[in-house]
Amino acid sequence: MELNKIYNEDCLQTMSKMPNDFVDMVLTSPPYDDLRDYKGYVFAFEDIAKELFRILKPNAVLIWVVGDKTENGSETATSFKQALFFKEIGFNLHDTMIYYKNNPMPTTGKRYHQHFEYMFAFSKGTPNTFNPIKEQTKYKGIANMKNRGKEGTLNYEKIERTEDKKMGNVFFYSIGGGISTKDKIAFQHPAIFPEQLAYDQIYTWTNEQDLVYDCFMGSGTTAKIAQKMNRNWIGSEISPEYTQIAENRLLTLAENSLF
Repeated sequence: MELNKIYNEDCLQTMSKMPNDFVDMVLTSPPYDDLRDYKGYVFAFEDIAKELFRILKPNAVLIWVVGDKTENGSETATSFKQALFFKEIGFNLHDTMIYYKNNPMPTTGKRYHQHFEYMFAFSKGTPNTFNPIKEQTKYKGIANMKNRGKEGTLNYEKIERTEDKKMGNVFFYSIGGGISTKDKIAFQHPAIFPEQLAYDQIYTWTNEQDLVYDCFMGSGTTAKIAQKMNRNWIGSEISPEYTQIAENRLLTLAENSLF
């Protein structure tokens, strides 16, 4: 297959050309629950999930950014159903991360504003690559760590706090024009995720020259950031209009990067 290319076709067609155990990471956000207008296209979730398992290398990671819509007074729980199906076909649910929006669109009705989406990390075995993003430790030195045992007893263990530590699995991003990306053309797509989100996940789960695949390329964020980070990439996008948006973003990659 040709690398560093967006294939304007159904992702099942693209993946059918890939051998088993081919890609090092998948980063994508599916067109979930018809929350946005995706030109009338639908996707065969279960078939796509099985193909993603086949093409991922052993010990590789799939990041699935997804949410649910509210319908007839109830959230659909589609995200949970998908997560359980991924487990059924052999994936580990390695981590349930949160994509938290600092400035979401206000919502109406008798609910709090919807601030987050799930970022499920599914792994094909135990991940080989993990480059944790670090944050500064507020206090360093020797500390007593308190743990409660199975019988309810409290145990104390001395640990050394270093200057930095792994950050938590809730990722906070501000979104909107000039924030998610500087590429104005990207906002012709109805649902983009922040470039920083793509950077954080690609940094964590891959190394340089690894191959990243996005089966719903959309506005091209995964491709743009993978290319900036010296990773190879492949994308699938069924809509000709969205494919053009993504390709135009890649043409102006050098001048419009947040990094």
